[in-house]
Amino acid sequence: AVLGLSGGIDSAVTACLAVAALGRENVTGVMMPSPISSSHSLEDAQELAEDLGIATLHIPIGGALHAFQAQMQPTFAGRAEDTTEENMQARLRGLTLMSLSNKFGHILLTTGNKSELAVGYCTLYGDMCGGLAVISDVPKTLVYRLAAFLNLEAGRTVIPQRTIDKPPSAELRLDQTDQDSLPPYDILDEILRLYIEENLNHTAIAAHGFDKEVVQWVINRVDSNEYKREQAAPG
Repeated sequence: AVLGLSGGIDSAVTACLAVAALGRENVTGVMMPSPISSSHSLEDAQELAEDLGIATLHIPIGGALHAFQAQMQPTFAGRAEDTTEENMQARLRGLTLMSLSNKFGHILLTTGNKSELAVGYCTLYGDMCGGLAVISDVPKTLVYRLAAFLNLEAGRTVIPQRTIDKPPSAELRLDQTDQDSLPPYDILDEILRLYIEENLNHTAIAAHGFDKEVVQWVINRVDSNEYKREQAAPG
């Protein structure tokens, strides 16, 4: 198996599960920094790989990103940067990982969690590329609990503490955190549970003490992103 290692908690938990299922000799982690990537993300990804004893590849995407942005610049002239440029990074990483999968015959593991996939906080043909979505039914709050459990079970720090402690970020723009775009995960996950698993409507969910506008935002995002989930790797 091959997977991208971002230094974040989702890819860390996915890597641990891959090693448990397949053996460390059968897992390769790939670090693909862009000019936006922080140094601590690379350090945390490398530390995780060393703790797990898996092979790693370091394939920066900065050159490819610059070339593609230059290619599109005449067409995009006069338009401000937005999620288009952010998604370019995710899609270049998807291209890189799919190329490794094709060349070496590895299955590509996606690392998106249920919270992100539910509201479409993921890039189609980018970080959604892959053959198996390992934690696609695991809410983000449970990902954190799994990380703590995996370290406890191992009797040592396998997933770096900084990976667990730092604010989650897609790192597709400077100083980005998930909470720039999403409600806090403890709120988001409970609203998602009530809507997806309990099948409650807007009014019934809001009656649990949640802000009505936040509830409506989450419901709208779930409903409008079905087209993404239909194209996602199986979980």
